[in-house]
Amino acid sequence: MNPSDILKKYWGYDSFRPMQEEIIEAALEGKDVLAILPTGGGKSVCFQVPAMMREGIAIVVTPLIALMKDQVRNLEDRGIKALCVHAGMGSREVDLVLNNAAYGDFKFLYVSPERLRTRLFLNYIKEMNVSLLVVDEAHCISQWGYDFRPDYLEIGLLRTVVDAPVIALTATATPQVAEDIMDRLGFEGRCLITGDFARRNLSYIVRKCDDKTGQLLSICSGIDGTGIVYVRSRKRTEELSALLTSNGISASFYHAGLSSALRSERQEQWMKGSCRIMVCTNAFGMGIDKSDVRFVVHYDVPDSPEAYFQEAGRGGRDGKRCFAVLLWNSDDIRRLRQTATMAFPSLEYMEDIYHKVHSFHEIPYDAGEGRQLKFEFEAFCRHFSLQRMMAYNALRYIERSGHWTLAEDVDIQARVQIRVERSELYELEFPDSRMTALLEVLMRKYTGLFSYPVPIDEDFIASRIGVQVPMLRQLLYKLSLEHVIRYIPSDHATVMYLHHDRLRPKNVNLDQERYGLLKDSTSVRINRMIDYVSETEVCRSAYLLEYFGQKDAEDCGTCDICRAASRTAKSAVDMEEGLIEYIINVMKGSYTIADIRNWNPLSAETVLPLLRRIVDEGKVPPPSDTL
Repeated sequence: MNPSDILKKYWGYDSFRPMQEEIIEAALEGKDVLAILPTGGGKSVCFQVPAMMREGIAIVVTPLIALMKDQVRNLEDRGIKALCVHAGMGSREVDLVLNNAAYGDFKFLYVSPERLRTRLFLNYIKEMNVSLLVVDEAHCISQWGYDFRPDYLEIGLLRTVVDAPVIALTATATPQVAEDIMDRLGFEGRCLITGDFARRNLSYIVRKCDDKTGQLLSICSGIDGTGIVYVRSRKRTEELSALLTSNGISASFYHAGLSSALRSERQEQWMKGSCRIMVCTNAFGMGIDKSDVRFVVHYDVPDSPEAYFQEAGRGGRDGKRCFAVLLWNSDDIRRLRQTATMAFPSLEYMEDIYHKVHSFHEIPYDAGEGRQLKFEFEAFCRHFSLQRMMAYNALRYIERSGHWTLAEDVDIQARVQIRVERSELYELEFPDSRMTALLEVLMRKYTGLFSYPVPIDEDFIASRIGVQVPMLRQLLYKLSLEHVIRYIPSDHATVMYLHHDRLRPKNVNLDQERYGLLKDSTSVRINRMIDYVSETEVCRSAYLLEYFGQKDAEDCGTCDICRAASRTAKSAVDMEEGLIEYIINVMKGSYTIADIRNWNPLSAETVLPLLRRIVDEGKVPPPSDTL
């Protein structure tokens, strides 16, 4: 079967989108290929089709757990066998999945980047017949990218183990980032395929306004159809959603602080159209493919052109007109300039945060490697009286330096720590014999139970002691009431993975050289965003396309700047026609410069150069006095 046959059989499409076929052919020829396609450009098909045509299993690295699960589900619905391994899965479950990937007949294994460094994964991958190594959101591997993640660097090491071509995909990469991606992934040849980023149905509108809420109400009332409103803070999502609802506009809000069930419910309501407008933080939208979004409003200015381009690009995927509206005022510019400063706190401050994180979780020096911590950021900031933005940026920079991984929106396993001494444990009597059996299984299965809370596989333990999971949880709860164990039920939260033992003071390597380089590149992105909103002459679309390396892009003709230029041009044409009419028909070709000044006294400076031109072109006779 050829690629078109595979596309038709499994996806039901008769033809490929632009650039998809070129990417697939390069992969089938065994080339390493970096594909930069705009949001909604159909990146998944670019690796799924060639993977179906090659023997073995494709390894797909992606940081987006929700998207990973959706893609596995979609593949299974098409009759294609797929698996995934991500944060929050128990070791037994991971072992089973990797065993199936190595010895089963599966075509896809989706893996979150932090899993790549584990001994279990590295042992199993040697047994896999890998057809393709796919890197989704490939800009995350570049330190110049706006969303660099150190775990992605492990992908480069996989190339020493896996003999398979690489398909790297991203929607946002500047020329510098593209080069860095190919270097870090060890490309044997420079095969870079870039789609056309111009979204001709997307009208970029930038409005400077003091009354943003009034503008927002006007936009949501004046444009029919589904919309997205992006804001920076969780609190503001709730406030603006309430504002829209109180004005009779169907709206809801979405942010990472909501429960998983509530987020899924709201996303589904919006996808089905029962909720028209979603007011959200940037936690909403990744992997969501709703075709009929008619407007995307940014109530606050994003920190980078990459983030703005990607979020605005979620509108108009059906090819019909969509408006990307960015609202701004002087407060936004002031905040962006502050962000450029606060995004990189001092190295001394960040080392202090490093130690505070360990102290917060009671981890001593020379301990902690491999620990999985439920990290409650708000509680952490309150405990140490920290400024939230600086603390958050410090945590993220420390992550970039490879000390830990922060994973938001993770399903956390239940954890257990035995609180009594081992010798005392055997002297205790329990009212339920299943408690004794439970403790025996725990001690046989897990190490470290007496030192710190250890993640447990509830399904496995329940089966070993012959009970259902709800009863197991009751037994664990009863043991905790007896102060025999510390029981932390399963949860959904931000998780921190510690990559090494806690380092001693002055030994925390935060890489001063990289710190300076990243700080400079962040400032450049922020300044480019400030320039974008302040721009009055360059087409909005052309400005963004130039940033991503697409030179000499045509003006879109529909953004606010192009429309203003069109009105100016029309006004100039109208003035020329009016002046010719006045000279030929009113003055009968006999006139003076004073007559012309009197014809339009408010535009004399414009009219006299115009008169000189039309006289030179022979459209009217010269005045009786000199020009």
